[in-house]
Amino acid sequence: MSSEAQRFQSTVPFYSRYRLGYPARLIERVIASTGLRAGDAVLDLGTGPGLLAVPFARAGMSVTAADPEPNMLAAAAEAARTAGVTLTLWPGGSNELTSAMGPYQLVTMGRSFHWMDRATTLERLDRIVAPDGALALFGDQHTRTAENRWREVVQEVADRYGRDRDAALIERKSPDYRSHESYLLASRFNMLEAISIIIRKPITIEEIIGRALSMSTCSPAKLGSRIDAFEADLRSALAGSGDLTEIANLIALIARRS
Repeated sequence: MSSEAQRFQSTVPFYSRYRLGYPARLIERVIASTGLRAGDAVLDLGTGPGLLAVPFARAGMSVTAADPEPNMLAAAAEAARTAGVTLTLWPGGSNELTSAMGPYQLVTMGRSFHWMDRATTLERLDRIVAPDGALALFGDQHTRTAENRWREVVQEVADRYGRDRDAALIERKSPDYRSHESYLLASRFNMLEAISIIIRKPITIEEIIGRALSMSTCSPAKLGSRIDAFEADLRSALAGSGDLTEIANLIALIARRS
């Protein structure tokens, strides 16, 4: 496995349970926008525990769920069994893509594209996405608002445990860092469209701790023997906050060839 795949080995149970899933309305709108039909081939690259693969399979697509982390693929397989759908599991990532694969009508990536060599990945995808096919990059954004103050608390506590010294995070904060849109606009997939759904929901302290542990920057493996102290500090920092709320924008960035 690559070092990036290994970053998530210890996060699997937390990722499966505590990461935000994608609303059915968002999946439906992406399917409508890209013109997918039942039986179309979809590749979910960096599938994790199947947060995208399972909904697309449930919608009738023929989904290949790809991830270089075996435990993530196992979690995706279990999610598929629970949902009563079938996935083709592929133990690989962007570095293993070959021109013999596909063609895929849609390639989805959920919170995974930033871990890849993005320019090279787009070149490889150009060889395996159908001529009228598309890419869809899924993610979430949290606006700075009083309801989301707990996120700042998580970051403050996590920074005391080394989150702010994580190389990947430092790179993303660099003024030279390029956005996904920048790479897409410089590729063959340069016709972009964004679809978003904004949600508001309650969130508990237990869920916030689980969400934090699902992040590679403060994963159980990274925290090691400090994990109990981290949880205690985070719980203490959030104590007295009353009822907690999350406001999030779930986004799908669709990219087609011009």
